[in-house]
Amino acid sequence: MNIHEHQAKQLLKKFGAIVPNGEACFTVQEVLEKAKKLNLKKYVLKAQIHAGGRGKAGGVKILDNLVDLEKAAKDLLGKKLVTHQTGPNGKEVKRLYLEEPSNIKKEFYLSCLIDRASSKIAFISSDQGGMDIEEVAKKDPSKISTIKINFSDDIKDEDCKKIVQNFNLDDDANLKCINIIKSIYKTFISTDASLIEINPLILTKENNIVCLDAKISFDDNAIFKHPELLELRDLNEEDPTEIEASKHDLAYIKLDGTIGCMVNGAGLAMATMDIIKLHGQEPANFLDVGGGASKEKVSAAFKIILSDKNVKGILINIFGGIMRCDVLAQGIVEAAKETKIDIPLVVRLAGTNSEEGKKILDESGLKIISASDLGDAAKKIVKQVK
Repeated sequence: MNIHEHQAKQLLKKFGAIVPNGEACFTVQEVLEKAKKLNLKKYVLKAQIHAGGRGKAGGVKILDNLVDLEKAAKDLLGKKLVTHQTGPNGKEVKRLYLEEPSNIKKEFYLSCLIDRASSKIAFISSDQGGMDIEEVAKKDPSKISTIKINFSDDIKDEDCKKIVQNFNLDDDANLKCINIIKSIYKTFISTDASLIEINPLILTKENNIVCLDAKISFDDNAIFKHPELLELRDLNEEDPTEIEASKHDLAYIKLDGTIGCMVNGAGLAMATMDIIKLHGQEPANFLDVGGGASKEKVSAAFKIILSDKNVKGILINIFGGIMRCDVLAQGIVEAAKETKIDIPLVVRLAGTNSEEGKKILDESGLKIISASDLGDAAKKIVKQVK
């Protein structure tokens, strides 16, 4: 789950990080009222969407007076902001963040995330902040430092010193930066975050270290422990089909292809998408119905796939372990009849009660194409779509 910049900053502030003063706004009138409350000589106005690259897309404005601020707020609210992370359709701006300006002397990059390969927490830092870190990694990887630390309630001073080493700060700023890192780490551990990214982290002309921007993502599997975080979820920033899928506890991500996929198990789902691409087509989604899906859950998954108008065919690939193939088959039949499916449907069943499942499909009266294995299934659905 992702949250907005203004929410991330308030969360970091709660755990001791230094962030600029600011106010979230939902209307132009609210922008003006809160601007008067902040009583600033200049204003920074930021579009709030779940995507990076807002500045390059015109989503960040620095204004000198209330007249210009009002005009900028009117321009931004309701605007479709297109960045390198939104896709060509962009995202509509429905909230703004009004913030005090900062006297920037130097920009840095800092992030904290789970490194699954080593089962450690990785801090990535660079003295090239405010830029796409991927570009920095490509052009000059020596500018990026990665420090991996063992999970603990607190981060050690010696690890913090390693993280900030490439910032080349004086003693006073260095100590302030170490305190910021401790705050970020505490936030990360306490909220079950999967990523905290500060880009840029800045050194001000007053020699302070400030989180000028902030992005936080949380582990969806741990959200049940943090009901207060779930209140920060902005459904306007999520795909409606993904929201519907989450109601049925389905792992669904919409993609740009034409072949819908329904699979049980994340690894098998990835393999299914790969083999569709291998045979020359693109998957329309990632959809994992899980190991113990009910008939109702399968039916819901089927309807969600069909709600995507780009889908020209469906590949269902199930290996029955905990999941019973006959239960899945019954869910497919009911959903197909209810939705009056009129696109090709290829099904591969293997494992628990697979023969019973195939019999249910064969006797359904529906035009379902059976496949013997994953390769055969991919070839058949690609042929049908073409």
